[in-house]
Amino acid sequence: MNTFDSYFIKKLQSFPLLILILTVLTGCGTSLTREELYPKIYVEKPVSILIMPPINQTNHVDAKEYFYSSLMMPLAEKGYYIFSPYLSEELLQQESANDAEQFIDTSLKPFLNVFNTDAVLFTIIKKWDKSSILSTINVEAEYILKSAHTNEVLFQRNADIVVDCSVTQNAGLLGMVANALATAATDKIVGARKTNSFIVSDMPEGKYSPMYGVDKKQSTKPQNISGTTVR
Repeated sequence: MNTFDSYFIKKLQSFPLLILILTVLTGCGTSLTREELYPKIYVEKPVSILIMPPINQTNHVDAKEYFYSSLMMPLAEKGYYIFSPYLSEELLQQESANDAEQFIDTSLKPFLNVFNTDAVLFTIIKKWDKSSILSTINVEAEYILKSAHTNEVLFQRNADIVVDCSVTQNAGLLGMVANALATAATDKIVGARKTNSFIVSDMPEGKYSPMYGVDKKQSTKPQNISGTTVR
């Protein structure tokens, strides 16, 4: 066998590996549609959502309150009927049911019976790291929407993102001070609002949205998001 034949055979042997690599790379760049990623939400078609008090795994106690109070608006804008978090929490406390950790892995039929809700949303705050110098907050949170009828997971997403809280692009000393003060004063509010809005931005539309039922083919972000800056 001459040198050319040996070289040609080696190239042929490496060809399947090249095809495999190209296939993997192509697959990584393919985004799923909402219907493909969250088919069960289109089957069950929930109309109403009860937001449970967030499960806070960080040392920032106030983060729980701001996450809880800022979830209603983006979900309502998606076309869902949302029970008032404040009124819901009061009733949950009366029923000794305001600890979300007790119910995240159990039957949700009690919430269906008491609230007549179609779905229950659980949020888990996993990380809240603030940088006053950079005017950013690194937030990690998981969102789990479960059916109150079947306990099936209808929507789930985990996001590890950086929230930009800067108010000025001035690179000087005054700009740094302004950004530091803004981050210190509004980190929990801005961080929670921006995180919640970003997470549910491509959630399937609810009954009261003009896009209800016609958004199935729209592309969606993956279930696990990291390395993204939210402004």
